Amino acid sequence: MAARVESKGRSRALQALYAWDMRKDDDLGRVSQLIWDDLAVAPEEREFAGKLLRIILANGPALDEELAEVTTNWRIERLGAIERCVLRLGAAELEQGLTPPRVVIQECVRLGERYGSATSARFVNGVLDALARRMGRLA
Repeated sequence: MAARVESKGRSRALQALYAWDMRKDDDLGRVSQLIWDDLAVAPEEREFAGKLLRIILANGPALDEELAEVTTNWRIERLGAIERCVLRLGAAELEQGLTPPRVVIQECVRLGERYGSATSARFVNGVLDALARRMGRLA
């Protein structure tokens, strides 16, 4: 069964975020273009991923503050890179408000499992659930 464009787009956004996070000071737009060009990413995946990355660029500090509120005892910069990037991606998509919150959480949990570990997935699930509730997206 082929993955949906949105699922692929989230993976592409995560790949770009991770590369950007590792480089610390590079431009996210440039990093994403380099990664996506190297991987020959389809235009529709780039479009979906690009929208999420633009939200992160525009609202990154505010999203990190929101995440800090629900990651008690964990500062965002002290999280593992995969977890930090998946949480930022999920926060951006929750902020966008176009995808049902449960879908956002489920997709981010899958990314946590695929690129991190089962522990990463559980952590991502708990944090994004709490964030969605804090944002008023879940009752």
